[in-house]
Amino acid sequence: MATATIPRHQVLTDKQWERIEPMLPSNTGRKGRPFHDNRKIVEGIIYRARTGIPWRDLPREQFGPWQTVWKRHYLYARLGVWDRIHAALMAQADAAGDIEWMVSVDSTINRAHQHGTNTTRPDQPTGATANHNNLSPEEPDGHAIGRSRGGLGSKIHAAVDGNGMPLAIVLTGGQRHDGAMLLEVLDDIRVPRLGPGRPRIRPDAVVADRAYSSGKTRRMLAARGIKTVIPQKSDEIASRKKKGTRGGRPPALDQVAYAGRNVVERQFGLAKQWRGIATRYDKHAIAYRAGVVLCAVIAWLRK
Repeated sequence: MATATIPRHQVLTDKQWERIEPMLPSNTGRKGRPFHDNRKIVEGIIYRARTGIPWRDLPREQFGPWQTVWKRHYLYARLGVWDRIHAALMAQADAAGDIEWMVSVDSTINRAHQHGTNTTRPDQPTGATANHNNLSPEEPDGHAIGRSRGGLGSKIHAAVDGNGMPLAIVLTGGQRHDGAMLLEVLDDIRVPRLGPGRPRIRPDAVVADRAYSSGKTRRMLAARGIKTVIPQKSDEIASRKKKGTRGGRPPALDQVAYAGRNVVERQFGLAKQWRGIATRYDKHAIAYRAGVVLCAVIAWLRK
């Protein structure tokens, strides 16, 4: 008996669609007709994020009018739909004991295409879009685009668990320093409980590279009861040695735990296989970040 062939443009399996369909809005929230062909529209949103093509070039025969797909994508971005689904999938994984709370943190810069930058942008702020704690995202003043060494771009700050599964996603301008955003990234970790109880927000340990090393960071993590797995910068080491015995002992570093930091790099590599993430084509920060969160949702569904 021949098995049914899955169309190449289709990403979601029937089982995966059954998991997220009940969490999607059935209409705009106003009086009117309910959404039709919702699965086809969602597949169109995913297709555009994977390929990075202009919205107008979406194949009509597979996904319908491009205007409908775009409007649904922007509506879901403004409502924080993918953030809610992401949180629900994490809650299910946590209840099953599938989240490893040795959390790795890092960031990646994505160059902004000229189609995503032809809009008015103040030099500052280039701030962050909303996160799990604020599920009605507001567009930041600078559209989360800033000028770094490589030109105009956006920076994705992410936290992943010990298995490389995304827990938090914060978007800023490309010039924002990694260490300055650590607190906001940690505050974005929010895994609800399926039963009674507060959401889990505190990892067992934070693993990060030298860009996150500072005395302020170590004190902040210690105050929260979080183990620090961050190597010192060379200038920090030199300053401590210069002080002699007054410099104190060097902070301990769990080399075994630090060797697992590459899980966040691998997650970035998987996310950047989506061309619409690797290069920012979206003018609006909330629309671009929604694509990144949608990629995280797909990762959790496949797990």
